[in-house]
Amino acid sequence: MSTRVGVITFPGTLDDVDAARAVRRAGAEAVPLWHGDHDLQGVDAVVVPGGFSYGDYLRAGAIASLAPIMTEVVQGAGRGLPVLGICNGFQILCEAHLLPGALVANAGMHFLCRDLELTVENAQTAWTRDYTAGDRLTIPLKSQEGRYVADAATLDELEGDGRVVFRYAESAPNGSTRDIAGITNAAGNVVGLMPHPEHATSELTGPSADGLGLFTSVLARVTA
Repeated sequence: MSTRVGVITFPGTLDDVDAARAVRRAGAEAVPLWHGDHDLQGVDAVVVPGGFSYGDYLRAGAIASLAPIMTEVVQGAGRGLPVLGICNGFQILCEAHLLPGALVANAGMHFLCRDLELTVENAQTAWTRDYTAGDRLTIPLKSQEGRYVADAATLDELEGDGRVVFRYAESAPNGSTRDIAGITNAAGNVVGLMPHPEHATSELTGPSADGLGLFTSVLARVTA
């Protein structure tokens, strides 16, 4: 029986098809999940994909964090369900308090779209076990509100507990504090990152296939 990974669609989501393709490329079944439902359909993991959920009104991800499906995601994450938030999905996970901190407007107030290098800082999460700490990944970044911020105590806690998962290899182009590109919760089952690994799963269509490891990692976690 194949691993089933849910991919949520909100109004304004635009990377759900790419996320589902990445799930299938990793060897799992992609299960569509609708924002208005209270049903995770028994999936083994969940991807909260990128886009502009609810038009990014109020704050990016704020309205989506209150959607019925997120009630189930929060409860599932508390039981150990692996959850990955990408770009807008990262914003949603922070707004839902599954991850600490917030994503705010990029330094310079410009939308950024470029391929860049990430360094894997933590290869022990549910979504990074197919990497090795120190690996360099070439992954696209495309966001307007991608600058990660948190208070000093939270940042020190993340650093001290090894919960920074990805860091921009060069100075963060969006001004993210301490060059943080992605973090995890204390249990390691919830990960959020601003760059888009689902756009880097094939040498043919992306800058690399470096992002595929996030999706193969969770398969190994679920089937272990």
